[in-house]
Amino acid sequence: MENLRFQKFSDVNFDDIFFDSLKSDYKHGFIEWFHKKSQNPSEKAYVLYNEDESIDGFMYLKIEFGDVLDVSPILSAQKHLKLGTFKFNTKGTLRGQRFLKKIFDHALSESVNDIYVTVFDKHDYLIKLFLMYGFIKYGIKDSANGRENVLVREMSAEHLTGDLLADYPYINNRSKENKYLLSIHPQFHTRLFPDSKLVTDSPNIVTDVSYANSIRKIYICAMRDVMNLKLHDVLVIYRTTDNKGPAHYRSVATSLCVVDNVRHMNSFLNENDFVNYCAKYSVFTIDELRGFYKTKKFPFIISFTYNAALPVRITRAKMIDAAGLNPSSYWGVLKLTDQQFEIIVKLGGIDESIIVD
Repeated sequence: MENLRFQKFSDVNFDDIFFDSLKSDYKHGFIEWFHKKSQNPSEKAYVLYNEDESIDGFMYLKIEFGDVLDVSPILSAQKHLKLGTFKFNTKGTLRGQRFLKKIFDHALSESVNDIYVTVFDKHDYLIKLFLMYGFIKYGIKDSANGRENVLVREMSAEHLTGDLLADYPYINNRSKENKYLLSIHPQFHTRLFPDSKLVTDSPNIVTDVSYANSIRKIYICAMRDVMNLKLHDVLVIYRTTDNKGPAHYRSVATSLCVVDNVRHMNSFLNENDFVNYCAKYSVFTIDELRGFYKTKKFPFIISFTYNAALPVRITRAKMIDAAGLNPSSYWGVLKLTDQQFEIIVKLGGIDESIIVD
């Protein structure tokens, strides 16, 4: 069973020890707030579970309109996405990035003007994580529970900086970056892109590991043409056939990503340098990575951000017939024209506001 679930408050075990610190930090009102939410079947939150069904993470998102009056300075009258309650236990698996992706997914789908969250100073890891992804220290919130930092992330193309993480999830296309189709085999695809999981994939394959949680990804391959990729180039991830039917209909485009860096294995100082660079963000084990370094069988390493899952998966047949891709070309790394990319984006049902021209 997938360990991150979106479920009703009434289905969450509020007696789990996970909530003890929240009850302590927010002595004034938290228990009453949770019980009130539990009485409303429409109120839901993201809950992260361990294998023993104990809780390890919780996130509540709320849409607000107008001025936010309980922070200083006041947040102006707009449509806001508030992180009402957010906590997770760190385990070195980058699970904070998994939550962040859900936050941005909601922000885009609701077309909010900004996202805001209040955080106590002692949660320095959370503050650093938010700042890395474009939040700014906006102000403070004073309440009976103490003083919290107010962090705000503008959801506007006007605030793009050129930094892949600070701009995330937006894809900066102002310089008409190159676009490529990048193929990935099924056994690696779902583990690397959990939100792009196909309905035919096993639900047990999405687990709490760093390469699944992370917004940044690393893919290791033997396709020499990936060395043509540059910073900010856009990738359409193409999951190759699972051989359970004709590739024409079983191979599909699933995701949009943005290139961070491409390296050759020879660029690393030594084996440990290579392993340390790849370990958290690739699907391979430490032993597999060490084997790759020794054999140099897969010498090309691509680092990129996972920006969006396509709501509609696009088959190879559709990309040939509607987008004009050449069926005779090698689709391992296939350069796309701007027109082909635009057609793929439309066919995939992606929120086009994510692509900034």
